[in-house]
Order: sequence, then C-alpha cells, then structure tokens
Amino acid sequence: MTRRADRLFQIAELLRGRRLTTAQQLAEWLSVSPRTVYRDVRDLQLSGVPIEGEAGIGYRLSRTASLPPLTFTADELAALAAGARMIETWGGAGLAAGARSALAKVASAMPADKRATLERLAVFAPSYHIDRQFSENVDTLHRAVDTRHVVSFSYRDKKGAETERRIWPLSLVYWGGQWTVGAWCELREDFRNFDISRMVDVTPHEPFPDMAGRRLADYLRHVEAPSSA
Repeated sequence: MTRRADRLFQIAELLRGRRLTTAQQLAEWLSVSPRTVYRDVRDLQLSGVPIEGEAGIGYRLSRTASLPPLTFTADELAALAAGARMIETWGGAGLAAGARSALAKVASAMPADKRATLERLAVFAPSYHIDRQFSENVDTLHRAVDTRHVVSFSYRDKKGAETERRIWPLSLVYWGGQWTVGAWCELREDFRNFDISRMVDVTPHEPFPDMAGRRLADYLRHVEAPSSA
C-alpha cells in the first residue's frame, strides 16, 4: 500500500493546477475510500496546505500555494517518455514538436540519475511507415478543432462509397494506431466520427458558430449512439 505521507503529497499534486476535484475522483485515482480522502484533505488543511473547497462539492489548491518542484518516479518518467514518442510518430508535426520540447524541458530539470532513466527507456514508436499526408491532415484538423473552423474533405467509408463532407470538428480521438475526428456533419445534419486515414483534400474554411446542440458537450452525450458516416 502507498505510505500515507506519499498519499498526502499525491493529493496536493493532483490538486495542483486543477479547477475542482471531488473526493470521489481522488479516491478512485488513489485506490482509497472517499472517507480516507476527506480525512487526508482535512489533515493537509490543518498542516497549512492551502486547499480550498469542502466535502460534497470538491477541492482545489489555492492559486497562491507554493509547492516544491515536481518530482517523478521511474515509472512516471517512463510513461511520459513513451507517450511523447508515440505522439511524435502518430501526431501531426505540431504535436510532435510539442512532445519533443516538453520532454526536453522535463529532462533538463531532472537530476542525472532521472535523465539516465529517460535515455535508456527501450520503448519505441517507429515512424517510417507513417504517411506524410496523414500527419499533415492531423495537424490541419488539430488547428481546426482549436480555432473552431469548418473543414471540407472527400471521404471514402468502409464500403468504398465516396462523399464530399463539410464538418464542424469538435475533437480528435486516438485509438492506438488510428485517429478519428468527432464532428457535426453538415451533410448528415448530425454528429459523426471520421477516420482521418480515409480523408482526402482536408481544407479549412470559415469559423463555425457556437450553437446549442452542436457543441462538444452535445457530441460527448451522443458519442455512444449508433451512427454511420
């Protein structure tokens, strides 16, 4: 089991930079009961850690809080490095550059033994088989999701049927070797998921409006509903 001192530090770290986190969420992440979380948070507050909020609503760390610099275990560093290498391969150029830069910053702040852990990690994601156009499409769609721009493209479904689409891209989802974009489709007048590898001539256009019923939250509520592109 995790030592209580380690768990208290984990709670403070999990609350760092988050808007609001419930005791139930913390309990699930730490594999303890909500009652244990309530007790730990109370003890942290009594010891002077500026945690705001209350039971039943949620907690957050005050913006004025000053915690020691982040430290990472060997497993955490391995997870970060593996994730960054996968993004370098399967993400677009923008995401790949961001992953490399972030990992370099983490490595530069680590002591020598932790940097060695990163350098000897034997987890790789070869990129020689990734089509350049696919990576460019991921980049284009990533920007379109971020800036809320309509995107047009030609699409070939699993049965080989081709259609011309205009969508309001709302999210990118990675399925392990496959990227899809979740969107409002103007042709179908409904939410659809599109396999990025089946998209051709991906072109951004004008911004799309913030419209009730076509937002990300609406898409997420319908994401499990059966549909076909």
